[in-house]
This record gives sequence, C-alpha cells and structure tokens, in this order.
Amino acid sequence: MGDPATVRRKKLLFRSWHRGTREMDLLLGAFAERHLAGFDSARLDRYEALLEIGDAVLYDWIVGRAAPPPEQESDVLRLLLDFRLKTNG
Repeated sequence: MGDPATVRRKKLLFRSWHRGTREMDLLLGAFAERHLAGFDSARLDRYEALLEIGDAVLYDWIVGRAAPPPEQESDVLRLLLDFRLKTNG
C-alpha cells in the first residue's frame, strides 16, 4: 500500500482541502500542501488534532477573533497562524 507516513500525509491533505467551509478548505489546504511533507510524526499528530477542532472555532483563532486556549498552543498552530499572516499580507 505504501509508506504509512506518506499515506497519513495524503489523508491529512485530503481532510485539509475538505473541511466543509470554503475559507477553511483554502486556508488549511494551502497550509497542508506547503508544510505536511516536512512534518515528523509528532507534528502530524498535532496537526491532526487541529483538524478535529470545528471550523468556526479554528477560523476565529486564525483570523484573530479569539485566542486559542493555552492547551491548544503548539508549534504547528503557531506555524499555521504565521502562514495565514504571510499569505494574507
């Protein structure tokens, strides 16, 4: 079937592009395309955990309407927030 890490990345990429809202599809899909290949297993775990968060909540964090709770802070979330800032000016 292939390398398990490669299969996992493909599944996460698909989930990133198929969130349910177009804004999140575009944001997370582009982020995943840019970063998933470089993520180790631990970072993939943290990214997968972010994908479990509802679109409205995650979107509010990304656009700065709400701050993520301390237990959600991670290097992957910071990378996502930085990615949003760089791609949206």
